Amino acid sequence: QLVESGGGLVQAGGSLRLSCAASGRTFTSVAMGWFRQAPGKEREFVAAITWSGGSTYYAGSVKGRFTISGDNAKNTVYLQMNSLKPEDTALYYCAAAPRYGMLKSQGAYAYWGQGTQVTVSS
Repeated sequence: QLVESGGGLVQAGGSLRLSCAASGRTFTSVAMGWFRQAPGKEREFVAAITWSGGSTYYAGSVKGRFTISGDNAKNTVYLQMNSLKPEDTALYYCAAAPRYGMLKSQGAYAYWGQGTQVTVSS
């Protein structure tokens, strides 16, 4: 089970830190990712991190503003979001990938959280 937290309402230019904790059934993942879905739009990739080596990947729209990090010992991944814009408003999901693949693609992920809402006001 993946549980996201940290969403909320923030003004443009503000910051939020999302957390995603894995609990319950034990599973092995090689990477974790964040995706988001805005109303009326498809779910899109935001960021990903590999547990081994800590390689990170970002969507162009968030690069330089968002930072993904992870704590393997806690089975927790974080998404620090700075300089938020109204267009960042979306439901943010974390996901776990059981094997290496196209980490920017939803198909690489087998486990998903329920999402946490991020709303950025102008």
